[in-house]
Amino acid sequence: MLLLKKQTEDISTIYEIREKLGSGAFSEVVLAQERGSAHLVALKCIPKKVLRGKEALVENEIAVLRRVSHPNIVALEDVHESPSHLYLAMELVTGGELFDRIMERGSYTEKDASHLVGQVLGAVSYLHSLGIVHRDLKPENLLYATPFEDSKIMVSDFGLSKIQAGNMLGTACGTPGYVAPELLEQKPYGKAVDVWALGVISYILLCGYPPFYDESDPELFSQILRASYEFDSPFWDDISESAKDFIRHLLERDPQKRFTCQQALQHLWISGDVALDKDILGSVSEQIQRNFARTHWKRAFNATSFLRHIRKLGQSPDGEETPRQGRCQGQVD
Repeated sequence: MLLLKKQTEDISTIYEIREKLGSGAFSEVVLAQERGSAHLVALKCIPKKVLRGKEALVENEIAVLRRVSHPNIVALEDVHESPSHLYLAMELVTGGELFDRIMERGSYTEKDASHLVGQVLGAVSYLHSLGIVHRDLKPENLLYATPFEDSKIMVSDFGLSKIQAGNMLGTACGTPGYVAPELLEQKPYGKAVDVWALGVISYILLCGYPPFYDESDPELFSQILRASYEFDSPFWDDISESAKDFIRHLLERDPQKRFTCQQALQHLWISGDVALDKDILGSVSEQIQRNFARTHWKRAFNATSFLRHIRKLGQSPDGEETPRQGRCQGQVD
């Protein structure tokens, strides 16, 4: 279905604005109810004045979302434009962020992690089949559809997605800690960067801390470039060999040898019955609290360091030879 921008003088004639849900780099998201119905949406409100120079990013996000229809991907329902704003009416998801939900659980097992990763893999595999690379997969972009225990997980935030017209992309964007080695090296890259990010997420889901981390960003980048990580004792002692094998195939240094989404979906840890049933909630939730409470304030600093690293290679984040302010910086949060 083609979603044309619907013109309006005042968005409040279409939606009743209820409350603010959050804000991003250059937009605010509010809970809105469609007038004349009980239908609720998450309305992304983008002031046109902050769009100057970023129009391509937003047009790209709309172009991506228009093509997407999948049960595990947050849908774009409508697009409105007023003299001052652009409004994206997004499917409302109410279940909260991935880590928050894990912390609230009564129990949590490797099998639960396998089920979560399988859902995200299915969604990303679908995107890849359309030639779309998400480019910013991270736990904060994985949301639960509802607050109920059996809720599905949803992939959100396509602010950095690119439709892969040719075989490779050349714009370095993403969140440090989840970026693939080829991205840091400013090499042409493709769908394999999403698989790497899913490897990082899978690792965290099983132990509660990231595979690559250092207070020093140059050292963090060095770890990623070497694909240098461990399955540390005691945190990995009760995790199956199958889970570790799965992660090794996703955190493969060479993108040519790295699993595709389809290969990952066929791995026994996802498709079989080998993921363990042992409760690992205590250890994982303790590590999540310890390692991710700080990430919100560190993220802006990391974004700056990431761009500095890219510029040391003599290129801007958009793959151009001249160093100038990268347009990805505001998108890393």
